[in-house]
Amino acid sequence: MSTAKPRADRAAEARTAATRIEAEGVDGVIVSWVDNAGVTRVKTVPVRGLESAARWGVGAAPCFDAFLVDDSTAPTAGPVGDLRLVPDLTGLHRLAAQPGWAWAPGDRWTQQGEPHPGCQRHFARRTADALADLGLAVRAGIEVEWIVDGGEPGPAYGMRRLIGNSDYLRDLLRTLREQELTVLQLHPEYTEGQYELSVAPTGPVEAADTALLVRHTVQAVSLRHGLRASFAPVTDPGGVGNGGHLHLSLWRDGRNLGHGGAGPHGLTREAEAFLAGVLAELPALLALGAPSVASYLRLAPGRWSGPYRCWGLENREAALRLITGSAPEQANAEIKCFDAAANPYLAVGGVLAAGLAGLGAALHLPAETTGDPEGAAERLPATLDQAVDALRKSEVLRAAMGEPLWRAVLDVREAEAERFAGLGPEEVAAAVRYRY
Repeated sequence: MSTAKPRADRAAEARTAATRIEAEGVDGVIVSWVDNAGVTRVKTVPVRGLESAARWGVGAAPCFDAFLVDDSTAPTAGPVGDLRLVPDLTGLHRLAAQPGWAWAPGDRWTQQGEPHPGCQRHFARRTADALADLGLAVRAGIEVEWIVDGGEPGPAYGMRRLIGNSDYLRDLLRTLREQELTVLQLHPEYTEGQYELSVAPTGPVEAADTALLVRHTVQAVSLRHGLRASFAPVTDPGGVGNGGHLHLSLWRDGRNLGHGGAGPHGLTREAEAFLAGVLAELPALLALGAPSVASYLRLAPGRWSGPYRCWGLENREAALRLITGSAPEQANAEIKCFDAAANPYLAVGGVLAAGLAGLGAALHLPAETTGDPEGAAERLPATLDQAVDALRKSEVLRAAMGEPLWRAVLDVREAEAERFAGLGPEEVAAAVRYRY
């Protein structure tokens, strides 16, 4: 990654990039990171300041590690210290829906030039590198679901809704193409005003970057059409909410290990062990992938949100859905219990860490759930408090995240659970509706 390069090399790369994007009409560069509450925070620099930002970083106080979704802070926040936010120019994109702006994901470093132990993107990269050390790679993609206020109503997945909003959706496709993102699908979803978009799989850190870029683009295009997009887990507590399903496949030497093996539905031994590790840690992983009090309004039986700790082939009510696809390269697993309140780097890093633990212990998957899991499978945590308790007990995630990041996440989750305690579902939904 570019942030691991010497400062002089980063500066030279930024100088070239700045010249190119300034010629394309860019005046400012947004550098973003995601806090432990799942909120994207930003700093910006003028395009001619990109070289300095790449060499030295931009100031970003460590107190952001304690921010909650409503911009209050956990008790651990303090006024002292500083970090450096360094743009990763491998992810630099000109924003087609925000004329004059470009965007790059940021890594957070100490002022001494060491990775900040609380940086979630560093965590995701560490776990991906640990897999690479074993000769393994993960290809991943995060589905983006959102609900807009306004627009033409219509049935779930219905042509009427697509026709009524075709200019909006066409503009979104065109904008994403201009930003060199490969869209696989875009369609109306179940809930009124809801849409889903998926993009081509990439490496795990890049998949988290892409999910952010897609969401930024959806927000910008929506505003251009007089619409307001929400990625919150629920906007209406009585309806189906927005997921942030994580798809991933394990590869070795160019071969998809989810196909052609002797395990269940063609899984190789390594792929089975990896997925078994994920399944074993799912209760604790919910504290990373479903991090909001509102997440547990979405995780209800009968809504295909994956509220059960089980796996099954094409089982949309299971938290871990196995997909064989129609070609070997398409085989993958979908984690359905995650949503867009998650910091995608925490979610990706946690899943990879769990999979690594499954590989290390040579775990096997339990028996498959072939029908409705209700009454046949364990329910995942039904509240944020329960998920936090599972994370507190997870030695796998504690070791992988490192003590500073693990503790910071716990502090934020505990503070948010306390802050929302006593609020009804409608109040919770209203409080987070436009925070993500």
